[in-house]
Amino acid sequence: MKNITSKFDKVLNNSTTYGNVNHEPDSSTETQLNTPEKSMPFSDQIGNYQRNIGISLKSYENSKIYIVGSGIAGMAAAYYFIRDGRIPAKNITFLEQLHIDGGSLDGAGNPKDGYIIRGGREMDMTYENLWDIFQDIPALEMPSPYTVLDEYRLINDNDSNYSKARLIHKNGEIKDFSKFGLNKKDQLAIVKLLLKRKDELDDLTIEDYFSETFLESNFWTFWRTMFAFENWHSLLELKLYMHRFLHAIDGLNDLSSLVFPKYNQYDTFITPLRKFLEEKGVNIKFHTLIKDLVIQSNTEGKVVEGIITEHEGKENRTPIEKDDFVIVTTGSMTEDTFYGDNKTAPIIGIDNSTSGKSAGWMLWKNLVAKSPIFGKPEKFCSNIEKSSWESVTLTCKPSAFVEKLKEYSVNDPYSGKTVTGGIITITDSNWLMSFTCNRQPHFPDQPDDILVIWVYALFMDKSGNYIKKVMPECTGDEILTELSFHLGILDKLDNIIANTIVKTAFMPYITSMFMPRAKGDRPRVVPEGCKNLGLIGQFVETNNDVVFTMESSIRTARIAVYKLLNLNKQVPDINPLQYDIRHLLKAVRTLNDGKSFLGESILHKVLRGTYFEHILPPIEEDKEEHESFFAEQVNRFKDWIKGVKD
Repeated sequence: MKNITSKFDKVLNNSTTYGNVNHEPDSSTETQLNTPEKSMPFSDQIGNYQRNIGISLKSYENSKIYIVGSGIAGMAAAYYFIRDGRIPAKNITFLEQLHIDGGSLDGAGNPKDGYIIRGGREMDMTYENLWDIFQDIPALEMPSPYTVLDEYRLINDNDSNYSKARLIHKNGEIKDFSKFGLNKKDQLAIVKLLLKRKDELDDLTIEDYFSETFLESNFWTFWRTMFAFENWHSLLELKLYMHRFLHAIDGLNDLSSLVFPKYNQYDTFITPLRKFLEEKGVNIKFHTLIKDLVIQSNTEGKVVEGIITEHEGKENRTPIEKDDFVIVTTGSMTEDTFYGDNKTAPIIGIDNSTSGKSAGWMLWKNLVAKSPIFGKPEKFCSNIEKSSWESVTLTCKPSAFVEKLKEYSVNDPYSGKTVTGGIITITDSNWLMSFTCNRQPHFPDQPDDILVIWVYALFMDKSGNYIKKVMPECTGDEILTELSFHLGILDKLDNIIANTIVKTAFMPYITSMFMPRAKGDRPRVVPEGCKNLGLIGQFVETNNDVVFTMESSIRTARIAVYKLLNLNKQVPDINPLQYDIRHLLKAVRTLNDGKSFLGESILHKVLRGTYFEHILPPIEEDKEEHESFFAEQVNRFKDWIKGVKD
């Protein structure tokens, strides 16, 4: 690479930064001060300045890259090896045990047999790594030079998202969802959680920390059903989520903070990204089981020297040469999925003694057998009762169900615009069932008279309100019956069943990444001492990002590439909106159900007519101030204001 930077040698040869970049800076520990020693951006200083092409200290044009798993994380790794690593695409090979790419980001089917989507990911405008890729990937349905990001913006900029029926109960009645319903003690508990250090929360659960009144509040119903949290999940992960999505908290109840693609996420993201990579020349080997890595350890570190695979019953060893790299997706949230249909139930007998034995988990466990630096996979795959839920995809012809759906829809379901605006949760469902109808058609080949609806439920160990079975033991028709009961259309059940194809998917590990954890349970992206191995996906450690998003998967891939190639470039930390005073003030008001907090009117009086007036949420002039958890600070605040005026 010397010829690329030769004109800059005088500077680079005397730089303490070049070749010593912190590829994963941490905004939660950084004091943002400009000093004579500082040359690179602050850790979360996002924007076009970060669009530079990374430069490595040497050429890797002859390096071979092996990527285990062709999900969004693996594909992102390939993209960054090509774009920033300048590695020829023909040198990159995917090793995939399945017959199809996309990993957990799936979507398939047809109108005759029914469509299926095992899940969806919450989307946000602040996913800097995801949009970093997709602002360069050619659009699915628009001509060159337009990109996937352009398509995404076009649809969302012109069709706002919100819900008019976020909660329902009493056989289909829309429930008031305007309030969070948090008392002062629970509001204070949220603030205290945000203030806690991450290392204080190892292995703690949400129910270890929060009160029963919090767990029974509308706020928790909104949160847990939107993000799929359970009471027994990680308090640390909840904290990270609250920081990550603080800016969106005032859209939590009506889902107005969300943005959705035109189609399902496989067709929106995987299809165009795969096409881009294939046209560049990457190789994909399907039906290839990756059993283990051959790792040589010595005083200088750990080096992968071979990959043990199995293809068509034959075991092979692929040698890894000097300057080759291996990227591994550890674990899988959708491994061992059990399927059902209208007449068949998934029926899984939960046996934790046999869990975590499938290929995705065993590869991780085989790595751990070589060194403890690879984490503790058993923390995530050993308690199916607490990491599972079931999702259902309905392929619907016009029926009484579709007519009922229209009552909950923002726009006509066939209009191509926002329909339910996100999930509708049935609050008195024993299963805690939710359903959603996104923009239709949800698949590019979907006929005009078909709707695709997604349903899921969190409580797998409870019998239904009408169908007295746990959900995994129910056929698709029985689940449809339970849903019809809650919508108050049970008398039209024959019509609904006759016009609805049901596909069910029970996923034992779908929220396994939320399980309580401690430092060291998840490996770092490039574990200590590893010279040519990077770990990606949902079960690796990053500084501040959350799990269960495409953004976090892509972040791990980007970190892996930058660290392994030692690029002269950083991966920015998460969007810094959590530190923005405007969003902090908005969050305080929102947690208090829109009521002003004590001292807020004083702030308005101080700032009225100034440049900073707009940072405060609007307030009615004669609105009574309400007691809040900031009461103990009010006198100190008033003294400060008096000092400012003096």
